Amino acid sequence: MDDYVVEVCKLENKFARLEIHHVIRDNNVGSDILSKLGSTQAQVSAGVFVQELHHPSIKTTEPPTADPAPADASREVMMLDVDWRVDIINYILNEKLPTDKTEAVRIAGRSKGYVLVGRKLYKRGPHLVVLMKCIPREEGQALC
Repeated sequence: MDDYVVEVCKLENKFARLEIHHVIRDNNVGSDILSKLGSTQAQVSAGVFVQELHHPSIKTTEPPTADPAPADASREVMMLDVDWRVDIINYILNEKLPTDKTEAVRIAGRSKGYVLVGRKLYKRGPHLVVLMKCIPREEGQALC
């Protein structure tokens, strides 16, 4: 997406005026219909032309290369198996937040999109109609 913003900025001086409006997804019926057509691969109506883009329409910047410096043998990476749902559930049930202020603000903000049904955590869908069950990472990886 950043590459498209760069392209717009390059063209900005070619116009007398440029306005960019953020349209809330609920109010953007056209893009909503297009995204549903694309995700379900539904048949389009007669008279509607479909163009599939297999490559970006602009040249993208090169991906960052890996650091060629040798790894420091004195450093180790420790993987922690922490259930990502715990902080959100603690906040919803007991209004208990982590002691780190930044993390506390993040958890409080994220928890607004979740709901507990019984003892199970669900994420609300965009229109509050669909509830998506939240599962631990290991359970999700087992499904793949």
